[in-house]
Order: sequence, then C-alpha cells, then structure tokens
Amino acid sequence: MTGALRVTHVDGDRFELGVRQHRLFVDQPITDGGEDSAPTPTELFVSSLAACVAFYARRYLARHDLPVEGLAVEAVYSMAARPARVGEITLRLEISDSVPEDKRAALLAVARHCTVHNSIETPPTIGIDLDVVQRTAA
Repeated sequence: MTGALRVTHVDGDRFELGVRQHRLFVDQPITDGGEDSAPTPTELFVSSLAACVAFYARRYLARHDLPVEGLAVEAVYSMAARPARVGEITLRLEISDSVPEDKRAALLAVARHCTVHNSIETPPTIGIDLDVVQRTAA
C-alpha cells in the first residue's frame, strides 16, 4: 500500500493538509507567532501515535468480544533539543475494568505494535527534495 497527501500554505503559520477527501489544518500557538487556529504539526504527530494505539486496542477488544466503552488513550510528551524533536512520549491506554485480567497483557502487546509506533521504532527512509514551480502572473 502507498499513500499520498498534500500540504499547502494558507497564511501566516497556518497550513492545510489534504488527506484523501479530508481537510485538516496546522498552526502554531500565539506565543510562537501563530494564530492558534489548529494543532501544531508536533501535536498531530503525537496524536497520530495515540490514535493508532486506540485503533489497534479497539480492534483487539472487538475481535475478542470485549467492551470498548471507556476506551481512551492519553498522551503526554516532552521536547528535546539538538536536534529539535519530540524527546519522550508516554501513553496511557484506558480500558473498562470489565476487560478480563487475562486479556490485558495481549491487549497491551497489540497496542504496542500499532503501525505508527512501529514506524517510530523502525524509522522509514525519508527524502526531502526541492521542486521549484514557475508561477505565472495572474
């Protein structure tokens, strides 16, 4: 499977992300020069990990006919420097107390192997190229 998406500048530090038929936005907090109209790219990065863990957990619970009510993932992260990056992420997977004890370790194992987590643990090759586009006067 392959995928593609496009990010375009809107104004200031605001960008639109086009993902299939969906539109999302990113911005920066006011204290960092943005308008705080959307999450930051870093917040979306951490959100992607948390959402992926939640998705895998829900699938596990559903596959085993276990309750999904109350399922949530809380993420706390901190930044690191040199190079600037997310330095630490702690996720807390919340499940119903009616999920049997003997199913919890397997649930956690499944959640720890979501696609986004795997992609961080075994990072992809990333290429960044420059494409200069000729713009004509309107």
